[in-house]
Amino acid sequence: MLEQAGKISQQCNDWGMPLIVMAYPRGPEIKNSYDPDAIAHCARASAEIGADIVKCSYTGDIDSFKEVCKGALAPVVIAGGPKMESDMDILNMVHDSIEAGGHGVSIGRNVFQNKNVMGITKAISSIVLDGFSVEEAAKFL
Repeated sequence: MLEQAGKISQQCNDWGMPLIVMAYPRGPEIKNSYDPDAIAHCARASAEIGADIVKCSYTGDIDSFKEVCKGALAPVVIAGGPKMESDMDILNMVHDSIEAGGHGVSIGRNVFQNKNVMGITKAISSIVLDGFSVEEAAKFL
């Protein structure tokens, strides 16, 4: 996958296109795909092969995600992950990722499958773009 991403990176560079690399740990030696060290390694490798933006899983806490962001050498956005139990879980994850140094989100199912797509979108956007707290953002729900 790294070899293919490296080739695509070169093509993007030649064409003047930004490259987003989805950096997810995979393979038989990976016991936990949310392992902070594995995510940090994937994020750094993605940047080193030319990613302009790295998309990865949130590690579950601010301190470990700070390390991912610090080592990535490119802006990091989080994936939405599996369907979450509550809107507040989503907002807390988004807030904590931004607090840790993340630059944004790339969330699918937790928005599109939400009972209030417009509200959750506004709430997430307010955290990412306007620096709202979780409590302030929850008012959109």
